[in-house]
Amino acid sequence: MKKFPGRLALQQRVLPHYRAPFFDTLASSCEGGLSLFAGEPRAVEHISTAKSLRNAQYETQKNIHLFKGSFYFCYQPNLINWLSETNPDALILEANPRYLAAPSAIKWMRKRNRPIIGWGLGAPQHAGILAGLQKKNWIRFLNKFDALIAYSRRGADDYASLGISKEKIFVAPNAVAHKPKGGLLTHPIRQDYEALNALFVGRLQERKKIDNLLRASASLPKDIQPNLWIVGEGPARRSLEALAHKIYPNARFFGERHGAELKHIWAEADLFVLPGTGGLAVQEAMSYALPVIVARGDGTQDDLVREANGWQIKSNDLGALKSALTNALQDQHRLRRMGAESWRIVAEEVNIEKMVEVFVEVLRGKIASV
Repeated sequence: MKKFPGRLALQQRVLPHYRAPFFDTLASSCEGGLSLFAGEPRAVEHISTAKSLRNAQYETQKNIHLFKGSFYFCYQPNLINWLSETNPDALILEANPRYLAAPSAIKWMRKRNRPIIGWGLGAPQHAGILAGLQKKNWIRFLNKFDALIAYSRRGADDYASLGISKEKIFVAPNAVAHKPKGGLLTHPIRQDYEALNALFVGRLQERKKIDNLLRASASLPKDIQPNLWIVGEGPARRSLEALAHKIYPNARFFGERHGAELKHIWAEADLFVLPGTGGLAVQEAMSYALPVIVARGDGTQDDLVREANGWQIKSNDLGALKSALTNALQDQHRLRRMGAESWRIVAEEVNIEKMVEVFVEVLRGKIASV
């Protein structure tokens, strides 16, 4: 793998624990090292953050959170001091104009004729009387970057729709798992009298729509109703257990599981289901050769879930979830074929190593053009 021949600085609002493997891998591809700047989330966000990195320099910085909802802004007052101490050859910023210190960081790099790269989900669709002003603000902000790296093809299309040159836009599919080690995991074909195992892994909160998964499973014909395995903790666990006791006793709540225990659960599952928004466990599920049912979200699933390996459904649509479950659970031989395609996708196309390759390619290109 090629390396970036310089020192890289990278800003994040927060550092979620699932992002640490990517940053450590990227740091190993920077000859001058990587310094990461991030602060703490708001308590209401329930984000589990990484406390340290193995290969990258990282210190938790201060975030000042302003307002809420669509009026939310974040100011990181120590950003320029960090840049001065780090003195990077290139800077990657989150491509979001709500982060108020970003323009100062861009100006600092411009004075030194060093490249600035934006990284993000894409640009939101605005509505209402302020839509025109908000759109202009996004366009003005995004044009300050030398390149933009999008999480998905949909995100890249968002940037292009705002008039950003396609030559400046790159796609690094959002990956949280390494390329699978070893060969394809083979799941056994079950006997006709055995129920299949449908699995959810993630935080138990309302937006995950696990209640819909319970209701959809309960409404299926008896002969295809799965064992529903729910792995994770969260504020909704007690209410979900009460609902399961009432309508779907085939559900089992495992709580938090890690390491060998979780690997065993992945290996025994037949289907992975992510019925609500958020959640990146789908990539881990695919690395265990599982077909997947996921709700459409910000576009990051589009590069992962296709007709050959799963089903994308409308979020919070109970009928669509029931239909996908019915379709999936009727043919376990097809599930095995789809699971093999899931494994191929994360082995060859969407993994941390591929993501790092895109970042290094962009960094090398922009350093060469300065």
